[in-house]
Amino acid sequence: MPGESNKAMSSSGLWPPDRSLYVVTDCRWLEGRSLEDVVAAALRGGAGVIQYREKTASTRHMVETASKLCALCRRHGAVFLVNDRVDVALAADAHGVHLGQEDMPARAARRILGPGKILGVSIHDEEEILRAEEDGADYVSVSPVFATSTKPDHQSPLGVRGTCVLVRRSRLPVAVIGGIDETNLEPLVRCGVRGICVVSAVMAARDPEGASRRLCLGIREVLKTLPQS
Repeated sequence: MPGESNKAMSSSGLWPPDRSLYVVTDCRWLEGRSLEDVVAAALRGGAGVIQYREKTASTRHMVETASKLCALCRRHGAVFLVNDRVDVALAADAHGVHLGQEDMPARAARRILGPGKILGVSIHDEEEILRAEEDGADYVSVSPVFATSTKPDHQSPLGVRGTCVLVRRSRLPVAVIGGIDETNLEPLVRCGVRGICVVSAVMAARDPEGASRRLCLGIREVLKTLPQS
């Protein structure tokens, strides 16, 4: 299976098993609920990776929140990542950080993080995959697969076909994000992605635990139909 050989490319060796449910936080969907409660529910439902994404809060608030979320993830055996902010990730003792193309260069982030932390990079084309591999990333996140209201200014959606082309080209584990829910994840799991990333599918759900559980069940049901290797 491609994921097994790709895992050896990871400098941290911490990336979780194939097809983990990966939930990215977005406080705009909380509607009066606490972020900790929603994340805890997602973890109970089976989420294997939580990425804390916050663009407006103070650094102090981010460190305090990230520390609480990291503790939650560790209790559930899940991976905790911080979006963009290497300093916050280190202060909270997160498992790692996820960077976009406009964030700190991955090579610089790797020097700061060292080899024992996970480094993920968002990509949209093959050139960005190659650069992420060279710069020490542990995984790449292909985005967006489908159009999504979470980030209305996103690049053109790649669709299933375009996403699967990039999955096959990458020597690193690949996560995918952008408009994914339980109705459209099947072809993505089939093409070998290592993480199904969602935002509103869990964060906006009235029952985030149930939403996570259904997504995880959907992933498992597809895996049952795939040839064993």
